[in-house]
Amino acid sequence: MTEQHEQPSHTFERGTDGPKVIVVGVDGSDSSLRAAAYAGGLARRQRALLAVVYVQPVLAAGAALGAPVAETTDEIAEDLIAQIREAAERVKGIFDVRWEFHTFRGDPYGGLVKAADELKADAVVVGASEQAGHRIIGSVAVRLVKAGRWPVTVVP
Repeated sequence: MTEQHEQPSHTFERGTDGPKVIVVGVDGSDSSLRAAAYAGGLARRQRALLAVVYVQPVLAAGAALGAPVAETTDEIAEDLIAQIREAAERVKGIFDVRWEFHTFRGDPYGGLVKAADELKADAVVVGASEQAGHRIIGSVAVRLVKAGRWPVTVVP
């Protein structure tokens, strides 16, 4: 006796297995740079686009006191992109990774959510928080996981 099973028809599929866009949050911390390295390897193996995202904090209190907040965060963004370009140049011809650098303004969680939505991310990679207070109020990584909208990888 032979049984036949029909394959269910799928109405939507991106066409490939694995992620096509991987968003990684960077802020210059050691854990975020490790996350970027991990995400870069994942993007290379999956032939995915690596979207490196820096969320520029909006510090209303600092701006009100006359601190040059925007200029400082712009300098951080420029430094990060210089580091990423330098790293990409070092491995050029050995490892080829398609990547883009994006900046968003806001709090880190909100900025990464906006980036992941706008860039149609299939996965999000972040570094583990290095701040002790996040154990109490929750880190960006925990909040992203709780949002449940993308697979989230937290790199220590």
